Amino acid sequence: MAKIYPSFSSPTIDQVGAEERAARFTKRSIKKAAKVHALKLALNMVDLTTLEGADTPGKVQQLCQKALNPHTDYPGLPTTAAVCVYPTMVSVAKKIVKGSGVKVAAVATAFPSGQAPQDVKIRDTKYAVSEGADEVDMVISRGKFLSGEYEYVYDEIAAIKAACGKARLKVILETGELGTLDNIRKASDIAILAGADFIKTSTGKISPAATMPVTLVMLEAIRDYYFKTGTMIGMKPAGGIRTAKQAIHYLVMVRETLGQDWLDNKWFRFGASSLANNLILQLIKQRDGVYGSMDYISKD
Repeated sequence: MAKIYPSFSSPTIDQVGAEERAARFTKRSIKKAAKVHALKLALNMVDLTTLEGADTPGKVQQLCQKALNPHTDYPGLPTTAAVCVYPTMVSVAKKIVKGSGVKVAAVATAFPSGQAPQDVKIRDTKYAVSEGADEVDMVISRGKFLSGEYEYVYDEIAAIKAACGKARLKVILETGELGTLDNIRKASDIAILAGADFIKTSTGKISPAATMPVTLVMLEAIRDYYFKTGTMIGMKPAGGIRTAKQAIHYLVMVRETLGQDWLDNKWFRFGASSLANNLILQLIKQRDGVYGSMDYISKD
């Protein structure tokens, strides 16, 4: 018997309309008390990341210490949401953050290209989970998607989800390679239907990465699925979000598109390590009236 798939039909996206709606979120005025809250909230939503061929246990340990204590001269700052590393570094990170609430995420499935056989991707995922990963960030097969092989993409995501066990699955669309907002919406819908716990814009290795119109389209896919099923799906824009001002714009967009429940790092993340430093500088400015020096902030 042939396998029955869900419908992969998705609404057509009005690009001009999406860009105009996204631009409106940048016009909101945030007062000081609310701004401090938003800055701390954004910091608690950051996934600190190191994904380089030159990664060492020492570099990962330093990243984890920053996740636990973002700035030594500002007591009381929240931790970041997670640290994101290659599977071979998961056990190193897990020892440092154990018991803290900071999650360990691992990229898998032949990150960042996704160009590997499915059995290799599944083994990669299972290895990351066996090392202790709380979350797995997979990449979809963009070539298959762009060739119209939507059933293949769906099946692969579902297989990786099964391999994750109890670990949460973030599905990276690599929106900069998908070409159109229509494709981004369709890829979002496929990922959600296949079992994604989060959908994520980018690997950070391709430009353009996260943009507000792209993120809005993905948020609307999450909203529509929630209205149909009552199931919440997380969102992670990654790459290109570098300033506190940008982060607050994204939080406004999430709040006005999905609602207050998504303003929690269980459901929303920033994949932008450099963002953490700018958030810290802005928090110091709000506390002291002057900016701190980057000389006293680790440049992870």
